[in-house]
Formats: sequence, structure tokens, C-alpha cells
Amino acid sequence: MILIDATDVTMVRPGRDLFRDVSVTISTGERIGLVGLNGTGKSSLIDVLIGNRDAESGSVRRGRDVRIAALDQNPDLGTGTVRDAVTHVGGETWEIDAVLDKLGMGGREDTPVAQLSGGEAKRVALARALVHPSDLLILDEPTNHLDVDAIEWLEKRLITYKGGLLLVTHDRHVLDRVTNRVLELDRGKAFVHEGGYDAYLEGRALREEQAAQAEKVRANLARTELAWLRRGAPARTSKAKARIRSATEIVNARPEEAARGTSLDLHFGTPRLGNDVLELNNIGFAHPDHDPLFTNVELAIDPRERLGIVGSNGTGKSTLLDIIANRRQPTEGSVTIGSTVVMELFDQKGVELNPQMRVWQAVVGDDAVKPDWTDVQLMESFWFDSDAQYAPIELLSGGERRRLQLLITLAKKPNVLLLDEPTNDLDLDTLRVLEDFLETFPGAVIVVSHDRAFLERTVDDVIVFDGGGSVGRLPGGYEAYDKLRKSQNSAAKSDSTKQTSDASKNSPKNSAKSGGRSASTIRHELKTVEKDMARLDKKRTTLTAELEAAGSDHEELMRVSELLTPIVAEIEDLEERWLALSEEAEG
Repeated sequence: MILIDATDVTMVRPGRDLFRDVSVTISTGERIGLVGLNGTGKSSLIDVLIGNRDAESGSVRRGRDVRIAALDQNPDLGTGTVRDAVTHVGGETWEIDAVLDKLGMGGREDTPVAQLSGGEAKRVALARALVHPSDLLILDEPTNHLDVDAIEWLEKRLITYKGGLLLVTHDRHVLDRVTNRVLELDRGKAFVHEGGYDAYLEGRALREEQAAQAEKVRANLARTELAWLRRGAPARTSKAKARIRSATEIVNARPEEAARGTSLDLHFGTPRLGNDVLELNNIGFAHPDHDPLFTNVELAIDPRERLGIVGSNGTGKSTLLDIIANRRQPTEGSVTIGSTVVMELFDQKGVELNPQMRVWQAVVGDDAVKPDWTDVQLMESFWFDSDAQYAPIELLSGGERRRLQLLITLAKKPNVLLLDEPTNDLDLDTLRVLEDFLETFPGAVIVVSHDRAFLERTVDDVIVFDGGGSVGRLPGGYEAYDKLRKSQNSAAKSDSTKQTSDASKNSPKNSAKSGGRSASTIRHELKTVEKDMARLDKKRTTLTAELEAAGSDHEELMRVSELLTPIVAEIEDLEERWLALSEEAEG
């Protein structure tokens, strides 16, 4: 079933087009990844598709009674508690609790949303979108602020989602595993790639290769026609006017301007870093009246360190980074910093930016009358062209602001670089260049990140936070941590299964063979399945009546049939589930 059909949609912002004449159709079962450079209009296109904004031109048609659930860049959770924010969209209480728990918000259901951090609010908004009954799910950067376990859980949930999916994400693993089509916005145009992330890369490379070949052909034609034109006026008078026009067009033609005119140059001259860099001596930290987040952290950083800090949300990773950056004092232990260290922290919030300030003012400071040529060169190396340099910051996209914050951080020329979730909101091109930069950076790098691809490419060792206050160094980078994490999860599941099995054997109430599950759990699932079956049966009855009333109206028959078919299939699945649960309950 067609869920959304957008035709020739155009959006502009002051000074330039975002995109023009973009058309996209999203049907049930499709998994579309939306990619493009920061500022190309991905979030704006989403706003148009879901009806939050009107396009300058074009049309958007939504299927009748199509339910859309969306996670945007700046979600509004209203007032009240976490449970209030999620429950008002519908969904079963047990499902809401389960999803909040998987996203790291378990036990926070009664917390007022006004007390949530930005990352926590984003996770609650994601939970709200996931439990919302929907035919189309639209998610803008859903993996921001999620730990690795939550990201892998989200992957599995999205893969099994039966409706249509439109996904904006910088997470290359998620793009590769979840999507089956990629919509790319590039220089105001849209390109569709059938397949996942690999298909997008191949398609883009082919397009750039073809563009280079076309420019080579154009240049050869231009030289030939220019030579002909230069033979002189007498010769040209005998030529057809059409050829003169053609020659002039070829000579005057220009290749399409590159999406980004130069490669991103992040090397600004890093000062020398001595052998004495940084030492943490028996570091511990605890909030007042709380158990310690971590204790006894011993760490020595060498001049070419490539260290990742990993673990679940809330275990103290960002706190340790703040202590290293001298933004926060430890409750025990001491930090020794070398005399040659120039340290900068690029955190999840980034440098505070005045939205009314121009881009160049944020880079060179309020006191400057105008940027000099070195400032202009610096901004252009970060892909802020002449128009963008004078744009108010409030007009920048979230990703462009993030890139500007990175520019300001690196322009201070640190030789010890601390990065806290640096990949959030950066586009794929910027990520790849940042990864290349870190590979050749002549100083030390410490990274807190949940981006698996980024960690795989940038760190040699990891510091693992286990959530119990213990912190340890693990050689081998992200690959070693991933193996450790999976083995621990597997062991925890085995222990849980053994405990359940033992309890079942020792309990007279649960002595029947029920696979280790309690009778109350099975009854709860049966009740849920029965409610779903009743709800869908009502829909089936209504649509069957509409089908009979359609008579010989072929368009109406087709529309109703498209709605009815998936409902009948879902009812059949539920009936099979009900039978299996009934057998389990009888056992």
C-alpha cells in the first residue's frame, strides 16, 4: 500500500535552494535510508512529508487513514512525566515499560520530563515513536544518545517492523543492516539507490565517475569548437548559425559545481607534545548521597594514544572525560597533566553558539570587524562557502552547527583531543574525513562513542565501564570489546535461564512443563494476543463490508483489497500464536 507520495517538492532557505523537484513514494514494507551532506534538507524533507511544514511547491499525498509516527531532531515531550509523554500516543503498558527499559530509561517512568537531559529526552521521544501504533515510521537520527546494546536492539526492532520506514542516520551499520533503498539528496537533487549503504556508495561513486567523464568529453569538444571559431570571421560566415550557437554553448558550459569544493582539511599545525601527557592516579567520582560511579581508575596516556571509552549509558564515561578536561573535580585521586599539553574537549553539546551571530563571527570572535583571508580559508576548508560564512547561525541545520562547533574546537590547535560522542549529527562525508584526520593526528585522542564503525576505525584500546563502578583497560579496540560484551550477555542469559529453570523445578505451582515460563506470563501473552485479534477482526469486518459495497468500482475494490490483505495475514499469524500459547498453557 502506498503510504506517502511526494511529487516535485521544492524547499528553499534564504540565499539558496535546499532541494528542487524531489519526488519520493513510500509503500508498506519499504526501508528507506535518507542521506546527504549536512544542510541539504533531510530534516526539512521529513517535515514536509509528515505535514509539519509546507513546501514552496509540489504536492504530498498521504494514504487514507495512514498512521505516521515520527522522531524529529527537536522533539517536544510536553509536560508531565516520562510515562505521560509516552503513554498518550497509545500502546500497551507492558510494551511501553519494555521499550523504555531497552532504551536505558527503565525505572525513570515517573521522572518529570523537565528534569531530563537532552539525551534522555531524545530516548523518551524515540520510545514514544516506537510504541505509537503506526503504518509509517520516520526516525531522524534515532541512534544518537543510545549505547551499543540499545542500538543493536533498535536494529532488530526496525528489521521486524511491518510498516514503511524512513530513516535518517549517520550509523553506517544501521544503514547497511536495516535499509533496502537509499534516497540521497545532493546539490538540490534526489537520487535513489536500490539496496542498502553499499548500494548508495556504489551509485554515488558511479555518478561522480560519469560526471568526470562527461566533463572530459565536454572539454575536448570545447577545444575543437574553439579552434574552429578562431579560424576567423570569413570562415564563420559560411557556417550554419545553429553550429555557431552550439559551439558557443559548449565553450561557455561549466561542469556541475562539486557538492563540496575542496576536501576537508583538519590539519592546522598542532604544537609539539612531550612525553609527559596525562596520568590519572586512583581516580574516583560519586555524586552527593549516591554510590560511586567509578573508583580506582589508573591511566597513563602516551603522546600518540588512540583510546576509546565504552560502556552503557549512565556509567560515568562523560564524567571521566570531564575530569580529564578539568571541567569537573574527582571525589578521590588526582590528575597530572604535562606542561606541553594543549587540550580541547568536543562534547555532546559543543561550543555554545549565539543563534543571531554570523558564522564568521563565531569563528573569529565578536571583536573582529571582518574575517581576514586566513579565516576565510579556514571556513572554506570546513565547507562553509561565502554565502554560509555570512549566514546567521539560526539558519544552519543541526549537522551544520555541529560541524561549526568542530571547526571552532580544532581551530584552537590542540595536541590532546577529547571527543564525547563526536559523530552525533555529522554527515557521512564529514565522519569519514574526521576518521582520516584522527589516523594521522600527531597528538593523543580519547573518544567516548557508541558509533561502532567510528570506534572500529579510530581507537587501538578501550576503557570499559561495566556499570558496577569497575573500569578497566582492554587492548584490541572495539573488536575486543564487542567480543567481551557479547560473551557477557550470553553468560547472563544462560544464568537467567538456569535460575528460571531451577525455580520452576522447585516450585509446585510451576512443576508442569512450560519451558521455564510462569503460568501468569503465558496468560498475559494470551490476553494480549486475544485483544489484538479482536481489534483486527473489527477492521476485517468493516473492510469486508466496504468490499461488498464497492460493487464493480475497480479502483475502490483495489484500495480496500490492499488494506484488507495485510490484516488477514496478521490475523492468521496471531491465530497461530494463540494456538501455540494455548498448548503451552495446557502443558
